[in-house]
Amino acid sequence: MLVLALLCLLSISSSVPLHDQITPRPGETCGYESCPKTEPGVLNVHIVPHTHDDVGWLKTVDQYYYGSRNNIQKAGVQYILDSVVKELWEDPKRRFIYVETAFFWKWWVRQSRRVKSKVHTLVRQGRLQFVGGAWSMNDEAAVHYQSTIDQFTWGLSKLNETFGYCGLPRVGWQIDPFGHSRELASLLSAMGYDGLFLGRIDYQDKRTRLRDKTMEMVWRGDDDLGKKSDIFTGALYNTYSPPAGFCFDVLCDDEPIVDDAGSPLYNVDNKMTLFLNYVKKQSQHYRTDNVIITMGGDFTYQDAAMWYTNLDKLIEYSNLKAAKDDLKIKLFYSTPNCYLKAIKDANPVLPTKQDDFFPYASDPTAYWTGYFTSRPTTKYFEREGNAYLQMVKQLQVLSNLERHNEFILNELKSAMGIMQHHDAITGTEKQHVAHDYERILSTAIDDALLVARQAFNKAAQGDSGKAPLFSYDRCHFNESRCHTSETSETFMVTVYNPLAWGVREAVKLPVTYGHYEVYAPNGDKIVTQLVEIPDEVKRIPNRRSEATHELVFIAHLHPLGVKSFYVKRVSTTKRAIANGSYLEWISGEGVRSDGYLDRLNQIADVKDLTNLGLDAIVDEGKEPLWEDANGTGAAFKGTMKKRETDDFKISFAYYPGCLGNNEVPANRSSGAYIFRPNSTKAIGLNVESVSEISGDLLSEVRTKIRGNVLSIKRVYKEFDFIEHEWLVGPISVDDGIGKEYVVKYQTDIINNGEFYTDSNGRQMLKRKLNARPQWNLTLTEPVPGNYYPVTNEIYIENGERFTVLTDRSQGGTSLVEGEVELMLHRRLLHDDAFGVGEALNETVLGSGLVVRGKHRILRSKDPVEIAKSVFQMHLPPVVFVSDASGLSYEQWMRLENCKKFVKTPMPDGLHLLTLEPWGDQILLRIENYKTGAEDSTIEIDLQGIFNGIHIKSVKETTLAANQWLDDYDKWTWNTEGDFYESFNKKYGSFEAVNKAVDGPDVREDEGLKIKLKAKEIRSFIADIEYTD
Repeated sequence: MLVLALLCLLSISSSVPLHDQITPRPGETCGYESCPKTEPGVLNVHIVPHTHDDVGWLKTVDQYYYGSRNNIQKAGVQYILDSVVKELWEDPKRRFIYVETAFFWKWWVRQSRRVKSKVHTLVRQGRLQFVGGAWSMNDEAAVHYQSTIDQFTWGLSKLNETFGYCGLPRVGWQIDPFGHSRELASLLSAMGYDGLFLGRIDYQDKRTRLRDKTMEMVWRGDDDLGKKSDIFTGALYNTYSPPAGFCFDVLCDDEPIVDDAGSPLYNVDNKMTLFLNYVKKQSQHYRTDNVIITMGGDFTYQDAAMWYTNLDKLIEYSNLKAAKDDLKIKLFYSTPNCYLKAIKDANPVLPTKQDDFFPYASDPTAYWTGYFTSRPTTKYFEREGNAYLQMVKQLQVLSNLERHNEFILNELKSAMGIMQHHDAITGTEKQHVAHDYERILSTAIDDALLVARQAFNKAAQGDSGKAPLFSYDRCHFNESRCHTSETSETFMVTVYNPLAWGVREAVKLPVTYGHYEVYAPNGDKIVTQLVEIPDEVKRIPNRRSEATHELVFIAHLHPLGVKSFYVKRVSTTKRAIANGSYLEWISGEGVRSDGYLDRLNQIADVKDLTNLGLDAIVDEGKEPLWEDANGTGAAFKGTMKKRETDDFKISFAYYPGCLGNNEVPANRSSGAYIFRPNSTKAIGLNVESVSEISGDLLSEVRTKIRGNVLSIKRVYKEFDFIEHEWLVGPISVDDGIGKEYVVKYQTDIINNGEFYTDSNGRQMLKRKLNARPQWNLTLTEPVPGNYYPVTNEIYIENGERFTVLTDRSQGGTSLVEGEVELMLHRRLLHDDAFGVGEALNETVLGSGLVVRGKHRILRSKDPVEIAKSVFQMHLPPVVFVSDASGLSYEQWMRLENCKKFVKTPMPDGLHLLTLEPWGDQILLRIENYKTGAEDSTIEIDLQGIFNGIHIKSVKETTLAANQWLDDYDKWTWNTEGDFYESFNKKYGSFEAVNKAVDGPDVREDEGLKIKLKAKEIRSFIADIEYTD
């Protein structure tokens, strides 16, 4: 049963009821009501004590929490919270904010009842306030919006169930991420945040904003959502550090305030003069009589008494001096929430922003664009983790599993929340920390698969309630490694589709050479193709696999559906005839009607084409797949099936990383954060050999390229995209030079220096070469200064469109007309001097890391087709393999091998973003992914979605599900300047673009029939009952 805290705040978890510790006592206030009163006509100086606690960076999460390995960094989060609570308790005027719920929760569950009671009091009185409140302070370049929403939901749920209304964060606090995304602004607005504060913005942007007094603005997060996505955004004056000379921490060397007039160390007058001059200078760059002074930094307040003793003096003596000198300045303890309220009360006219804050540069040679690609295997693993998390959350609900499973789900939620941290998915941590992140996520995935096994075994039993229990083993398909399929003569393949519409997926099973038969759930034998695993994959260090081939078949999957396939190895020496038979499809599983079963189990030959001397290899009825095999550069030509488009070529190159001592900007090295090549021209890599595979399911051209690169261009007969599989590494550094590998897709499109990249996997933003939308750019690093984050998608267009989808976050650009460039892998030998203290030099068994991935090439401009391809690339079907030794085909056929969890597919334009258990209820999020340019409002009946689940009622919440939507009152602001209907149309265009006109936000729902407008995500808590 859901319950409400004070002022109707939603209590997220029904497992912890509200109680007297949460409800403010008479005379107690929290939230904005607890803020100190500002004075008109004076400069109000908000002193904000805070700590910034990275959820892993130089030390692991646990090392940071417990204070271990202080030889690396003196940091112990448990001591920070212990010390702060003690000092806050000493004086009711003192304030403190905390951000990272992962650390707070780790500390909270270890506290005594007495300490918890004190903390409740501090929160009820507004003396301890939470800002941000997500599980970690997430990155904004490499993260996907689904994972961002999840980790905010998880962190905020803990605060809400523990502290109710008084624990509600009012502002976003993104003070350390290295650039800021427009999509996060939109998400925070939808979550009910009233404001957002940023620490890092580009040095040229900041210089312009300081001059023009535009450090605080109204940021529009999404054109289609309009004013609903607006959020106050403030750029902090000094990143998040205290003024120089005023860091009163055990980690700092600044002098304390000595107020003993008889001491030779007495410094009150000097200290107060310096400080008051500082705040006057800062105030000149802002539009109200309020300034925020951040008093803290990385892992500060381990001895909070040092801070508060000196801050008490700073406030007291500064106020005395200001009064004496008639400076009209007032200092007081405050929080970002209270500073924001003071800004709102001042009612300033604010500038607007409609783009984003990428890329970020801290000086002319320090463009923080390398981390868009750093540690590419970690970025891929995070995406796998999200696929597993969405699957097990869905299956827990759809299969009506036991409630105690939610403890397992919570472990994976926590692990994924940690992975969103701005030093985790970014790849900007020390190597031993990267290993620990992978350990945390791998353990959580392995544990959570218990839920999948329960669901799949329950589905296989069907109405009989009896069936063998299968293992549903997790495989490592990125290495073509799967112990069960490699060693079992008979095995079962189970495929789950986490999307709410039907998909087709090429399933690739690592096997040893032989003849295999695959049976669909209806018992029909289906078409397969045996494809040899490339030698480069077999040589991946530490692969530990006997597989020599991949057994490929196409699975047609129902929405939120699971299917099992029966595979057996057949003892035969008969070889299938090789190339090019036509297929006549007679069922959803692609079953042949001509009866030639030997053709259903094709073993494709590899043909060496290196020395043929042909400009192109063309099979009858097919388009050219490659050309210029012996030229300078790996150039492969391909034309999309069923598309009338120009050809495109693929080439590979690398940028040598700049080497320097980092003492001045001119000597900046390329490193984990910074991309700085020593030349504006990448060094091309030549082709060594070319081979071709052709079969009934797929054809591919494999090109081996110098520098340990393998490129495979693959065309499936059933799909309209081209798949480009790439393998890079180990990158050689024997010459003492670090290297950053890129792939280039070359087309005939004249894109005029314009290209588009996604913002956290959702909206697309126009980019212009050598330009920024809101300020004049001076660029000394033309390559890294034009790199942008690509979470899912990058495209160029001019009439025609060329789109590349990625399987992980990467850096991308278009430096040359008609070309898309993506960075794939980085191996560097020098640190860039931004704190990590070690080079980005990943190795396995003493050899450089090998990275394998995929891109998909699309030429369609159909928005629904593209969106569905993006979703499937991000949330592909999940494949498991189970040993079926001793299980005959006839026994397998008696199992329930096909399970449909939905009644009808989601209509085009809608996406089931979230389905997860919520106590004895469920959390349901539906997303409309269409844009306003289309017929975009869509209606859906929630009652008609799921099989076996009756939805009794729903109540809508804000995006993060921690407030009832009806109880959220969005703030509005006075603005100068205009918002436009489309930023992309306005940016760099001389054509007239309409100004945005926001109409009333009127709901037109009828019971469980809801309507979603363009780009809306709506969240509901639903009461349900199971009918099966």
